[in-house]
Amino acid sequence: MIFNHSDFDQHEQVVFCANPNAGLAAIIAIHDTHRGPALGGCRHWHYADDAAALTDALRLSRGMSYKAALADLPLGGGKSVILANPAADRARMFEAFGEAVERVGGRYITAEDVGTTTADMSAIRRATRHVSGVAPSEGGRGDPSPATALGVLMGMLAALEARFDNDSLQGRRVAVQGLGSVGFALCRLLHERGARLVVADIAAERVDRAVREFDAVSVSVDVIHAVEADVFAPCALGAALDDVRVPQLACAVVAGAANNQLAYDGIDAALQARGVLYAPDYLINAGGLIKVAGEYLGFPVEEADRRVLAIRERTTEVLLTALRDGVPTAQVADRLARARIGRA
Repeated sequence: MIFNHSDFDQHEQVVFCANPNAGLAAIIAIHDTHRGPALGGCRHWHYADDAAALTDALRLSRGMSYKAALADLPLGGGKSVILANPAADRARMFEAFGEAVERVGGRYITAEDVGTTTADMSAIRRATRHVSGVAPSEGGRGDPSPATALGVLMGMLAALEARFDNDSLQGRRVAVQGLGSVGFALCRLLHERGARLVVADIAAERVDRAVREFDAVSVSVDVIHAVEADVFAPCALGAALDDVRVPQLACAVVAGAANNQLAYDGIDAALQARGVLYAPDYLINAGGLIKVAGEYLGFPVEEADRRVLAIRERTTEVLLTALRDGVPTAQVADRLARARIGRA
């Protein structure tokens, strides 16, 4: 089930964590620690089944290795998923998860991700110091979402410049899929720079807020990927780019915050064939990782900010290399990341 799993990439460690008394069922996946301890967020989600949770943990943890490597952080990649349990006491469940993280012995550092908050990180911190993203009132640097959104903006600007020789967002149409913490923050940044927004989310109240605050146009989540736009920004869950959606794209650039946007390795060739420039997700959505890494490792806020802004330069390097060599952008990013973590 593990070693023959299609998403198993010689992960160093996969830990199944259970505490029935606290309602905890979780998976910690450590992909690689050659560069340092594995840092990656904790996702709290209603999975269809245990197999779906395992797939998510394996895919996300590998992405974190690549993300940390390209961000030039002294960290490896890991990820954890908690299977949502509405009957559990949330604070107790996350404290129990902190106990599980502590048992890993510092090889894995957890942080916020989809479905978790700074309050959850505080609960985890009661059981382990191997957590980042806690509230400023407790000595942390808070929600990493704004940093993630800023990094995505930097990557998007690099992609626009590579595609159009002009990075201006004024008047450009951007279709944003997903209005969670990162997606909404990205919309604000885009609106401030004059972009025309088309938005979609499963939560009607988020869509209504974006329409009010950003004069956005709303469409169904089923068609947002097919909207005619300069940029499609996937900011929801993964696998937004698959064999069904890629042929329906009507954009010049894909640049968003979601992890694992490619449904499978190789779909990036279909994007290239259609003339769509893809900014690899783990390259441009590293801002949140950089922020929580700064908190855990103790480097100054100003250094973290500089590293987030540098996402633009790194994205430009990858995109121009791909365009020059005529290969998909994800292949270039993967090759560079694997070289940095010492994998063939």
